[in-house]
Amino acid sequence: MTQNEFDLCMNKIKSGDKEGLRIIYESYISYVYTVIYGVLGNKENAEDVTSEFFIRLWKNAGSYVPQGSHVAYIATVARHMAIDFLRKYKGEVLLDEMPEETSESGLPETEVVGDMTLKEALECLNDKERTVVSMKVISEMTFQEISDTLGIPLGTVTWRYRNAIEKLRRCGFE
Repeated sequence: MTQNEFDLCMNKIKSGDKEGLRIIYESYISYVYTVIYGVLGNKENAEDVTSEFFIRLWKNAGSYVPQGSHVAYIATVARHMAIDFLRKYKGEVLLDEMPEETSESGLPETEVVGDMTLKEALECLNDKERTVVSMKVISEMTFQEISDTLGIPLGTVTWRYRNAIEKLRRCGFE
């Protein structure tokens, strides 16, 4: 979806046309879920917050101002909602286990992640590292896409990713 298409859909939502929300929903449901899951690490909670994201998009469409990348806007709102959820329910959030799929790709994350549970991995990483690793591994995004989405420099993304992988190695996940 282009920036113009997104802005058009937001204008439809502002005027009460549910078609605009449907188009955005179909285009970005997986992306929003991935961003939120990357922060929460729990399938059920990520599904709940993802649903809330689209409700909030509908309710707050009137305050949307077209500026910058709509993808970065979506990622920022989704990430903030996930962080707010964590703050609200801190200590009550359970983490899913990572599926036991192994890959012979030789990629650093494949070597490190192996059979560890997502909970174990997330305990070793801070929020920023967790987000970058989730977007890279779960969403299979490029570093440039992550940079654009989060609105941070490419070097920062690669630095956080490299540090996260090293941290996982130090935690014994090899």
